[in-house]
Amino acid sequence: MPQQQHYAAQPPMPQSRYGHPQSKSKIAAGLLGIFLGALGIHRFYLGYTKIGIIQLVLAIVLSTFGLGFLALWGLIEGIMILVGSVYFQRDAHGVPLRK
Repeated sequence: MPQQQHYAAQPPMPQSRYGHPQSKSKIAAGLLGIFLGALGIHRFYLGYTKIGIIQLVLAIVLSTFGLGFLALWGLIEGIMILVGSVYFQRDAHGVPLRK
């Protein structure tokens, strides 16, 4: 009798009530980057959990002297999101950011 293969189910993509992929707000992502960017909150919002976790761990480890660097990193990324940089036009699922 052949064995059945079990595949891990992919988490469902956030969807609107009409079944289309739900887009994230560019303004919300940019403001999260500017004000909470040192913690990587904007990356979590956009679905980039790996880099978000890296930023969060760095914030915890470097909380005594490196938070200024991380705050600058978040500020720059927040501004890049708001001005529509080519690096931040889509979220982790490939859905374009809305205004």
